[in-house]
Amino acid sequence: MKARLLILLLVVGVAVLAAQAVKFQRDAARLSAGQTAGAEAVAAARAYVPDLLSYDYRTIDDDLARAAGHATGPLAGHFRQLAAALVPRAREEQKVQQAVVAAAGVESATPDLVRVLVFVNMTTTRSQSGKDLPRQEVTQNRARLVMVRTEAGWRVSDLSTLLGDTPTR
Repeated sequence: MKARLLILLLVVGVAVLAAQAVKFQRDAARLSAGQTAGAEAVAAARAYVPDLLSYDYRTIDDDLARAAGHATGPLAGHFRQLAAALVPRAREEQKVQQAVVAAAGVESATPDLVRVLVFVNMTTTRSQSGKDLPRQEVTQNRARLVMVRTEAGWRVSDLSTLLGDTPTR
C-alpha cells in the first residue's frame, strides 16, 4: 500500500514537473521572440525617424510621401492630411527640419507589436521668403513609436511626441 502511494506521488510529481518544463519552454520562446522583435523594431525605428520627422520646403511633397511609406493604418493617412497644413507654411517660411536619432530603446515588446522610445536631435532652419537671415534652432525631443509587424516588415502605426517627464506604466 505504501509502495503504491509512493509511486502515485512520484508519478504526480513527474507530471507536475513536466508541465512546468513545458510552460517554461513556451515562456522562454515567447521572451526570445519578443527580444528579437524588439531589436528588429528598434533598427526599423532608427531608420524611419529621420524620414518621419524631417522635411525640406523644396522637396516637402516627396518627404511626406516617404514618411507615409513607413507608416500604416491611420498614421499613413495622417501624413497625407498633414500636407494641407504643413506644405504652405513650410514653403512660406522656407523651413528645413532635420531629425537625427540620438538613442533608441524598447519600451515594451511582443512578437508583433513593439513600443520604441526614441531620443531625437532636431535642427530647424527657416527664413521668411528671403526677408531675413535664416534662423537655426536645435532642440532635443523624445518620441514613442508603436511598431507593428506587417507583411512588408515593421511599420509605424502610431507616433507621439513626449513632453515633460517620461510616463511610467
